[in-house]
Amino acid sequence: MDPRGLARLDRRISGCRACPRLVAWREEVARTRRAAFADWTYWGRPVPGFGPPDARLLIIGLAPAAHGGNRTGRMFTGDRSGDVLYQALYDVGLASQPTSVHAGDGLELHGVRVTAPVHCAPPANKPTPAERDACRPWLVQELRLLRPTVRAAVVLGAFGWQAALPAFAEAGWTVPRPRPAFGHGAHVELDAADGPAFGLYGCFHVSQRNTFTGKLTPEMLRDVLRTAATAAGLRPAK
Repeated sequence: MDPRGLARLDRRISGCRACPRLVAWREEVARTRRAAFADWTYWGRPVPGFGPPDARLLIIGLAPAAHGGNRTGRMFTGDRSGDVLYQALYDVGLASQPTSVHAGDGLELHGVRVTAPVHCAPPANKPTPAERDACRPWLVQELRLLRPTVRAAVVLGAFGWQAALPAFAEAGWTVPRPRPAFGHGAHVELDAADGPAFGLYGCFHVSQRNTFTGKLTPEMLRDVLRTAATAAGLRPAK
């Protein structure tokens, strides 16, 4: 575990300007703002991961929301997707409170870190393959820094799954060939030559499209979180 290394990585991520389209979009959103948040000073930068440096469970999303993480500066904070995720984490005993409103609201995660393969808010929530690949080194470095403690990950959605697999391979885990397909409830064990196996779990994304239609219910999300947390050596609430 290297908490100082992870803090340095977070600072470096926050200053990244590698993708012109994403830089222009995140900063334009921060300037114009949404009427409901007209009095906010938007973060308007890449959003680093959130959670303790000795996390045993990693949650991997897609990218920050334009008026969520891009506004608040914290992953899954200030939007409906975050409302669903953090409520579920609280329900299973992995978060100190059920809401995530702003970066100074006192929320703490217990043994869990939340990150994404793309750290900037993309237009229409759709990063390009080139932007995904440009951001991958950040996830690879984060995984390497977490390797002493992290034992499982929940990946939210097919985009995150496809983006995370090569990052895990670069960080030292063995990804099966052919690459395992994404699905809700998918489970893959990734071996490592110099450490214990790692459990990778798929879950439908906590987007409004999935939660409003019932494709992903709170119970389904809690079930995946409990399973992954138990595999990671945590003790989730039942």
